[in-house]
Amino acid sequence: MVQFYLLVIPVLIGIITGMFLAFYPETESESSSLTVSNLIEGGSPILGNSNAPITILEWGDYQCTFCYKFHQNTLNMIEEDFINTGKVKLVFKDFPLNGPDSLLAAEATYCAEDQEKYWQYHDELYKNWGGERTGWVTRESLDNFAMTVNLDLNEFNKCLDEHKYQNKVNSIHEF
Repeated sequence: MVQFYLLVIPVLIGIITGMFLAFYPETESESSSLTVSNLIEGGSPILGNSNAPITILEWGDYQCTFCYKFHQNTLNMIEEDFINTGKVKLVFKDFPLNGPDSLLAAEATYCAEDQEKYWQYHDELYKNWGGERTGWVTRESLDNFAMTVNLDLNEFNKCLDEHKYQNKVNSIHEF
């Protein structure tokens, strides 16, 4: 008899929850919060065909070990097989978990975007990844990466000095 209740109780809870979700009136803001445009708003420029039917939304931190491994081992396959063929588009959203250096690196990518080199700079950060919280993200290293991707260093540094994109990077939970 106890086993019967252990099965019936979760089923009833599931049915009640399903009915609540099905019949609970949604507000306008709730019904539109999980659209593709709202999810990718505030993220990186789109990598791939903006009309691709599938969107991959990657949340990452430039110092994150697993993000680095994804970028080095998996992203190239996804690009080759799906992004370059127009089946998928990719949007990167910053999730700076590893402190102020992560925030600064993320800001730097948007400063590079001002010069239409977001993805080149993004890739350069992962190409030169130095671990989590090891001090590899500095203004000097960010400038070196900017020079590698041929950014106007004065414009890039002005953007970083003003923290032009700090609010954008910090607004990770807004969509």
